[in-house]
Amino acid sequence: MCGICGYYSFKKEISSKNILEMNNAIRHRGPDDEGFWISDGSVGTSFSGQDSTKKIKEIFPVLKEEKSRLALGFRRLSILDLSEKGHQPMISDDEKITITFNGEIYNFKKLRKELESLGYKFKSNSDTEVILKSYEEWGTKMFARFDGMFAIALIDLEKNNAILARDRVGLKPLFYYKNHDVLVWASEIKSILKNEYLNPEINWQGVYTNFLFQTTLAPETCFKDIFSLEPASFMTVDLNNFKIIKEFYWNFPYPKNDISEEEAASKVDKLLSESVEKQLYADVPVASMMSGGIDSTLITVKSKPYKDSINAFTIAYPFSEDEVKNASLVAEKINIPHHIRKVSDEDVLNQLKENIQHFEEPYSSLEVLMNAAEYAKNLGFKVVLSGNGADELFAGYSHSLKLNKWLLMKNFNFVRNFIFTKDPFSQKVKNYFSQDFMFDFFRQSQVGMKPLQAKNIFKKEIFRQINPNLKKFHLSENKNYNGLFEYDMKYSLSSHHVFRDDLSAMKYGIEFRYPYLSNDLIDFVSSLPEKLRYNGIQNKPLLRKVAQNHLPSDVLSMPKRGFSFPLTHFIKSEKKIQDFITENLESLKKRKFFNMEIIDDSWDNQNNEYDCVKIWQLVTFELWYQKYFENQ
Repeated sequence: MCGICGYYSFKKEISSKNILEMNNAIRHRGPDDEGFWISDGSVGTSFSGQDSTKKIKEIFPVLKEEKSRLALGFRRLSILDLSEKGHQPMISDDEKITITFNGEIYNFKKLRKELESLGYKFKSNSDTEVILKSYEEWGTKMFARFDGMFAIALIDLEKNNAILARDRVGLKPLFYYKNHDVLVWASEIKSILKNEYLNPEINWQGVYTNFLFQTTLAPETCFKDIFSLEPASFMTVDLNNFKIIKEFYWNFPYPKNDISEEEAASKVDKLLSESVEKQLYADVPVASMMSGGIDSTLITVKSKPYKDSINAFTIAYPFSEDEVKNASLVAEKINIPHHIRKVSDEDVLNQLKENIQHFEEPYSSLEVLMNAAEYAKNLGFKVVLSGNGADELFAGYSHSLKLNKWLLMKNFNFVRNFIFTKDPFSQKVKNYFSQDFMFDFFRQSQVGMKPLQAKNIFKKEIFRQINPNLKKFHLSENKNYNGLFEYDMKYSLSSHHVFRDDLSAMKYGIEFRYPYLSNDLIDFVSSLPEKLRYNGIQNKPLLRKVAQNHLPSDVLSMPKRGFSFPLTHFIKSEKKIQDFITENLESLKKRKFFNMEIIDDSWDNQNNEYDCVKIWQLVTFELWYQKYFENQ
């Protein structure tokens, strides 16, 4: 797990100060080592950096002022092969291929054996070298073979190509900027913004979708001309003519397996165990983040047979007493050390502004995961198993239970044409009967602003830059649970949850791993008939059947709750946060982006938790603007 960055200046050589500053901007992602590689397009040279290990500095000179067209930067968080043999950028034996890689390939040992049988020799025990040799053997077909999480930047000087790639479901982020002169990429946008070609501008289209969905829908971001490389895709850049080809190497399989519920549950049980075993492999201590719900406690229970030294930790926050109790119950039952960190209102306030601004777009929540990552680091863990992904894969969200009702009620959407009153209830009804597509149903469930609310809050001159027609983001639009599943996986998981996970964890140099999101498990569950995955009555029916064999009844019967600090409670009860909001809203009003009277009305009339979310989106927009547009 690491941080990567780089650029290709198409028309001229530029100073290495660019790559040095870009790499320093993501120092938090890899405190253990750093490395650089620069090239004129025909040959390349490796360099160390100020934070490189002593041995690496003895091998490569420290990068100072140099000129180049191509540059790669790397920050290392050592997880596998802690020696200098795992150093990046890593170069092929013939020095024609150079790679930087962020992530973990869980099946790298299997791939290594296959490559060894084909005659390849290895110098290290790292998965990075396996990727390098895989490219030599299979080219871009290698991506479909990888089971893991990855963002890869690869330079092939022989073919004069640069290749950027991302894992199947987007567990590792990769952003890029391109104009006629340059291509810039990095694990985080804050690194891209350090390049001399960049002058940050707001992408109002991205802000609009952010307000609607709690996140900006990939491939867009809230920055103009900065994009997120989509999951399961790779981009090939011709270094001669600067043309780009983007290809997708995987998609969700269609349901086809006609098996019994018992057979399906048994197979899921087996595949999850195999995934846990693979993801426990590390050369550093591993812990399980246990919230007390089904997803994370099942992962913890399954970890114990494969790693007796496994620890678990739980983050406690207001109203999470039942979750903490259940987590402690499971830890006692399987006899593992269990650490509990209570997060108070004061803890949240202490780093509130810094944590919000670490995210690279407005946000509608308070992220407990940053507290979890900090706690894991303080406990001495570098790798943390997470239950994230189970809700998307197994129909865990409460909105999925409303799907059948919506499929019926949308036949009456013509009712909206007869609603002329403007009171809040009428507008709520009109919004409900304006959900024509599965995309709209998914949007409605994300508790962000409604389209009319978002439209009204923007100044007219700003809204004219926005296209409210979002059909380009529509997926297959299957009129059943499988249609909703695609949106949950691509936008709820890839664009939202794991993006937040990555930024939260890597702020403290922690690697989150996701046993529910292995290739085999995703492929198998996706191929099951709907009746086994979704019943419209109970969330996660299939996973619950698996968990019955492993978890106490108290855990199985606990209602679904999100893993986040109670924002509404915080806003209603904490005077400091109220002052914080007022201060930032006053600053926001002076920018003339939004209608002041709407902002005032929203703050003065807090009727429910959704009103609090809307206010928080505006506050975090202001903080995002301060960080990335005023403080550059």
